[in-house]
Amino acid sequence: MTIFLLSDKIAFPPPHLAEKEGLIAIGGDLSEKRLLLAYQMGIFPWYSKDEPIMWWTPDPRLVLYPHELKISGSLQKIIRKNIFSIRIDTAFDQVVLSCAHAQRKKQDGTWIVEDMITAYCHLHKTGYAHSFEAWQDDKLVGGLYGVSLGRCFFGESMFSNQSNASKVTFVFLVEYLRQRSFDLIDCQVTTDHLLRSGAREIPRKRFLKEIGNSLKKSTLIGKWSLESFLDK
Repeated sequence: MTIFLLSDKIAFPPPHLAEKEGLIAIGGDLSEKRLLLAYQMGIFPWYSKDEPIMWWTPDPRLVLYPHELKISGSLQKIIRKNIFSIRIDTAFDQVVLSCAHAQRKKQDGTWIVEDMITAYCHLHKTGYAHSFEAWQDDKLVGGLYGVSLGRCFFGESMFSNQSNASKVTFVFLVEYLRQRSFDLIDCQVTTDHLLRSGAREIPRKRFLKEIGNSLKKSTLIGKWSLESFLDK
């Protein structure tokens, strides 16, 4: 098994050289240039506190094509009730912190460590990272965030402090992306909820080819807004 040690040079080894579980390299940094290059190559960081930065490129890869989204009847009823107010890019830092502090089954601690929080908040300020948020009585109760390049959205994490808040937010994200002709959402890690929502696993080779084509299209850099969603 070969795991590459990154240097100060902004570069990654070819994804097909990753070990079986998807680990491709360790080290490096979380600078904007390195993170953006990683996503363009189908690579993302995932590590815990007191560990070196670990870079992953799983095979197969879980993706959701926006037009294949499945919404259960019960979730459709919740959406129609307008229980949550959905906002976009109004509380990015708060969403990331909430994701970092979220309690998750079979998981001790968080991979959203301090350096990750700083790095993604910077990507938001430069217009590449975005948050979708569920609010209730002016309180943030759920949300998600990710990175947008070309017509791909690379999902990072979500949280929910209120039943169904993150699920409703996810539906709004997918519809927002569908209206803007996004090709796919990178879900990174397979979960039962995402599979029920229409996501499916594809070979890494196909994933890299598809994001390569999608990255040829313009990136929607800057703050996204609910107004542009409602205007469609």
